[in-house]
Amino acid sequence: MPFPYELILGWRYTRAGKATRRNGFISFISAVSMLGIGLGVAALIIVLSVMNGFQKEVRDRMLGVVSHIEVLAPYGDALTNLAQTLSVVRAHPQVVGAAPFIGAQALVARGEDMKGAVVRGIDPALEPTVTGLHIAALSQLVPGEFGVVLGSELARSLGVRTGGKVTVVAPSGQVTPAGVVPRLKQMTVVGTFDSGHFEFDASLALVHVNDAARIFKLEGPTGLRLRLRDLHQAPRVAEQLSLSLENQFYVRDWTRQNRNWFAAVQLEKRMMFIILTLIVAVAAFNLVSTLVMSVTDKRADIAILRTLGATPRSILIIFVVQGAAVGVMGTLAGLGLGLAVALNIDVLVPALEHLLGASFLPQDIYLISRMPSDPQSADIVPIALISLALSWVATLYPSWQASRVNPAEALRYE
Repeated sequence: MPFPYELILGWRYTRAGKATRRNGFISFISAVSMLGIGLGVAALIIVLSVMNGFQKEVRDRMLGVVSHIEVLAPYGDALTNLAQTLSVVRAHPQVVGAAPFIGAQALVARGEDMKGAVVRGIDPALEPTVTGLHIAALSQLVPGEFGVVLGSELARSLGVRTGGKVTVVAPSGQVTPAGVVPRLKQMTVVGTFDSGHFEFDASLALVHVNDAARIFKLEGPTGLRLRLRDLHQAPRVAEQLSLSLENQFYVRDWTRQNRNWFAAVQLEKRMMFIILTLIVAVAAFNLVSTLVMSVTDKRADIAILRTLGATPRSILIIFVVQGAAVGVMGTLAGLGLGLAVALNIDVLVPALEHLLGASFLPQDIYLISRMPSDPQSADIVPIALISLALSWVATLYPSWQASRVNPAEALRYE
């Protein structure tokens, strides 16, 4: 029997159950198996796309505040030979911006309210070259005037607005006749910023680098912040800069600053992939029961085909085609549904939140307030291939059993 007839018969068995032989609709049992595979594939695509989007969204917002690379003086001291160090790092072809900074922890107080904060001393003229965060109030940071730009959540928690006063309490104390007391400096809030990243909005305060040096009793900047052409090259560039600076400074890139967070996201993504793949596997192996029932129902047909000259191999191919057709249609349906949801999740989730009156992503917990999505071919292609492979494997045993049907035994009671 020519091979095309095996394809045709396998497809006809997929389309026609006893109750729907004439109108050619997909049989109920095949439809259930196809639906299971489709939902499993769609769930995999949607979940992994959301996890990719979440990682990309947080990373981009994080890099709006955190530089690609930081060059730090050892032990928190001021950088020696600042001009020479700037010259060395700017000579690297990947570096497109460099700015000195001072980083220190302090308390920011207003009245009885007091919050821990990271105080970053910056050069307002150079800061835009190393950050993606555009803050108009940076121009208001004038050395000697002790102005400060607060994160929006930090300002809200302190109950202060632009023009208000806050007190910065530095941990390095000063010796007085009464003993060692903390250094206090009253500063004027000249503006606020909203990075879209709750952690930084709630804990970061920007001041002029010269004012920070006076508050924390430093002789100059404690490090350099660098921006690269390609952020993914940061680990390699950091290693090269460390060698260029003869290992005199501590050089760290953005992946090391937040290593635990990114490692946790990758681990969660792998675990979700494994768990949801099991759902696809369960749905795919429903094909076993589907084909077993189909083989039982078609025993007379198999016997007739064998008496007409069909070989066991032809019978096996017919039922493999039947099961594979269900797997292919289920996978394609899952791909379509998954991509449709993943590409429109920014519309669907707000609609569900409005309908249910609930917030799926509280900003103070998940760092972002909207559901992101980033479908990637590196995830979608393996999902499709795994689904097709599982569907094909599930067809082998029932198809093999069909190829072993004895025509005489099958026709005995017909």
